[in-house]
Amino acid sequence: MAVKMIVAMGNQNQIGLNGTMPWNLADDLKQFKQLTLGHPIIMGRKTFDSIGKALPGRLNIVVTSNPENINAFEVCPVSSLEKAIEKANLLQKDVFIIGGATLYQQALALADQMIISHVEYDGPADTFFPQINWQNWNMTEQKIFHQDSKNDHPFKIVLYTRNTK
Repeated sequence: MAVKMIVAMGNQNQIGLNGTMPWNLADDLKQFKQLTLGHPIIMGRKTFDSIGKALPGRLNIVVTSNPENINAFEVCPVSSLEKAIEKANLLQKDVFIIGGATLYQQALALADQMIISHVEYDGPADTFFPQINWQNWNMTEQKIFHQDSKNDHPFKIVLYTRNTK
């Protein structure tokens, strides 16, 4: 089972502003749903709070320092990323790390793939994706989306696979 990080980020690695994404990209959300449906997803507590509920059709695992405080229906709270991956691996499927910044930082060394939506966005943010050592990654697929009535900004979804060297 592969560990995959999935994220949308701006030109300066921006991923959030005031607890939400600083853009509206309907096509990106559609791709996110298609990729993650039927798979376990791992998120931090702040990401879970910003979504507000479990995402249907997926095992929702929330990493939090206080798992006893998560009482949401269809959510599996755990105290560490390691425990989350153990739980996800029980399903024998690829697992998706969906945020936020702290979890991305912890998962960067463990990930086999990254699916990054590179958004043409230079606006404000208060949450950022960690710096990536690009020498460790190969771009294997790319899909381009233009700005239109459903997407605030142009963006491209790129699949990166970790180098095996």
